[in-house]
Amino acid sequence: MYSLILHGRRSFELQKWRNLRFAAFSNPFSSLSAADVSPRDGRKRKGKNFTVSYLVESLGLTKKLAESISRKVSLEDERNPDSVLGLLRSHGFTDSQISTIVTDYPRLLTLDAEKSLAPKLQSLQSRGASSSELTEILSKVPEILGKRFVSGYYDSVKCIIEAEKSYNHEKLSHSFPQGSLENKIRNLSLLRELGMPQRLLLPLLISKSQPICGKENFDASLKKVVEMGFDPTTSKFVLALRMIYQMSDKTIEEKVQVYKGLGFTVEDTWEIFKSTPTFLKVSKNKILSSLETFLGLGFSRDEFAKMVKRYPPCVEYSAECIKKKTEFLLKEMNWTVKAVAVHPQIVGYSFEKRIVPRCNVIKALLSRGKGSKLPPVSSVMSCTDQQFLSKYVLKHEKLVPELMAILTRGHFHNSEQQR
Repeated sequence: MYSLILHGRRSFELQKWRNLRFAAFSNPFSSLSAADVSPRDGRKRKGKNFTVSYLVESLGLTKKLAESISRKVSLEDERNPDSVLGLLRSHGFTDSQISTIVTDYPRLLTLDAEKSLAPKLQSLQSRGASSSELTEILSKVPEILGKRFVSGYYDSVKCIIEAEKSYNHEKLSHSFPQGSLENKIRNLSLLRELGMPQRLLLPLLISKSQPICGKENFDASLKKVVEMGFDPTTSKFVLALRMIYQMSDKTIEEKVQVYKGLGFTVEDTWEIFKSTPTFLKVSKNKILSSLETFLGLGFSRDEFAKMVKRYPPCVEYSAECIKKKTEFLLKEMNWTVKAVAVHPQIVGYSFEKRIVPRCNVIKALLSRGKGSKLPPVSSVMSCTDQQFLSKYVLKHEKLVPELMAILTRGHFHNSEQQR
């Protein structure tokens, strides 16, 4: 294992069109009539509607954000959430802090303010936490209010915050409750000593991630990730740690051998892993299935290998997804296999929202003599929404309404299907 590791890391006035983004094209969901839903669905919708209204009216959240939160928590009435908000305000939390807390940890509104939250807040205050410190720490990591050992988590968050402020990376030193929290604090200490920033440490503290809760395996996995040259100040370091922790040396070597059989060197494999840590989680059967799918579409083994190097996630997509997108590009647009092979990211683009609408615009332009040949696939697919509008829509002023209708048709149709 170590020998392998050491080898290697898209009719209105023209101006209105200029300000559009594709995200705004989706039709908002219309409300359903009572006849459209079952009693159970009706109760769910009632709960969701109340939740959205409550969050907008009580906290001033946008409707879009409130709808997102309503998918995580359902409020039946205002009594309990009112109690929670009242308790937080009585402890000095500002409306802005409360909005942040509810956005990050909406489940808080369902907890019992009197029996669960109040005792924890009182306990922290009795230990000397000032109002400003309390609100700062809990605003950053509100999930700790849902933990049993709130004091231990609170102290850890406080220490991490203070250490970052002072650039102090010494070990944490507290009396911990027994169990997984003790291991978490120990492991986070090691990560902080390596220079891991607060934005990565705090989510790890409240997570149930196995690597952070372990000990011996954590040490061995951490050693390997450090030796491979991952930067501890990046999220890739955390991903790599999780991947290495979850797999035995034997499993890792087996996967390396699979890639060697596809023409990859050991160094190639580890360089891909360094760019995309989730690369190693792909099973041997999935890798071979992906190869078979691409070969069946006319790609060579060499082109497949190059695609994986350029865009490792391409091996993670289903055969159906790969076939649908690739066959459309080859048969409907007449792009070549080689052209698609040098732009494998296209496999990750939305078929309905990006690939089809943009391709339909190109076909419309060519059919009207706006262009003598098919533009490169990368020019059509890899640019941003606004760049595509500027390059292929807005410059054809007389055709703008028609082209925009083509672009948005897929979005509206997709929204209708989701209703």
